[in-house]
Amino acid sequence: MAPDTAVLGIDLGTSGVRIAILDLAGNLRHSEGMPYPGAFEDPAAWVDGCRQLIASIPSDLRQRLRALAVDGTSGTLLACEEDGRPLGPALPYHLSCPEQLERLNALISDSNPAGSASGSLARALRLLETHKRDQLLLRHQADWITGWFLQSWRYGEEGNNLRLGWNLETGRWPDTFARQLWCQALPEIRPSGALLGSIAPSIADQLGCPPNLQVIAGTTDSNAAVLTANPSAGDGITVLGSTIVLKRFVKTPLAGAGVTNHRVGGRWLCGGASNSGGVVLQQQFPGIDLEELSRQIDPEQNSGLDLRPLPARGERFPIDDPTLEPILRPRPVSDALYLHGLLEGMARIEAQGWRRLTELGAQPPKQVITVGGGARNPQWRRLRERILGLAVRSCHAPPAAGTARLALEGLQQAADLHG
Repeated sequence: MAPDTAVLGIDLGTSGVRIAILDLAGNLRHSEGMPYPGAFEDPAAWVDGCRQLIASIPSDLRQRLRALAVDGTSGTLLACEEDGRPLGPALPYHLSCPEQLERLNALISDSNPAGSASGSLARALRLLETHKRDQLLLRHQADWITGWFLQSWRYGEEGNNLRLGWNLETGRWPDTFARQLWCQALPEIRPSGALLGSIAPSIADQLGCPPNLQVIAGTTDSNAAVLTANPSAGDGITVLGSTIVLKRFVKTPLAGAGVTNHRVGGRWLCGGASNSGGVVLQQQFPGIDLEELSRQIDPEQNSGLDLRPLPARGERFPIDDPTLEPILRPRPVSDALYLHGLLEGMARIEAQGWRRLTELGAQPPKQVITVGGGARNPQWRRLRERILGLAVRSCHAPPAAGTARLALEGLQQAADLHG
């Protein structure tokens, strides 16, 4: 590969879009982000965010791009035409569909990641009921955007489709799916890091990108964060964004409600995602500077509050319960005390999550590396250390850099394959 080669990682997270560009040596050369320029559920906002951020790349750097990969929220699912046109808004990752439980139980065991009312398969069944069409496609957020770059919506990346029912160990969909009329709506699965093809000429022209830009199968937003943190065998990863995601490398896959297993760099990566996280703080403190408010917290002390900071009814992990109610009251007069109580509640959810993964067979982490927006809050970090009983280290590199690393590895593997 040419020494001036650069690669692009695109992160479609829970609150916005971010890009990162790495050079051939893996150094970060450019990074920028923005909130979604529209509703999260609107695929047009995903495209517009990508367009605007790619337009912001200096033209000389943009012309050096040779590969891109996309990560996205793994549970956000869209029904679309075969040419990619959305049939309606996407169903977001946090949406639970308990009315589909009976149909789920007929298709898949409840111990499977796709067997939960909060999984993608439940959302897929709702979308199929909503649109009632013989011909449609079901695509997750990252797969749909990847398809937009290719102008072909044929493929799906394996990690993004686990909660839709894809089995990493057997490399196939469940046998029960083959008997369903909607089986044709599922994507053709490719492993993370696989070369999918060149960017569509019309999209390359729109974006001012090289016509030989290669599109690489991406991953989920939380896996991208793990790739960015580059953990050792004894590290656990906590992604503190709009949600709280725990990730841990393991020797063999773990089985449990709300738990997902991925294959990243030849290793098994297990974890779970709680609905709790920064979205709750945004709900409770709209327009308030939480950095300043956090400075008023003494992380060595207990708040005296016992809160369960969920944004709405329903939880995915460490408890998989679509009926679990938030506990957001009482709210004290002091905003700082209330924030203290919410952060403690989130730390208790995190601690419960690590205990749950350990119960299922994972080794307990020796330390926790934190990525995401919450990694920048020193009071929260110390409060978590106290509640977790573990050292907590922060990583400030954006998840998009982890996705760019995946693009670089995919490009290198393709180059090696072709001599």
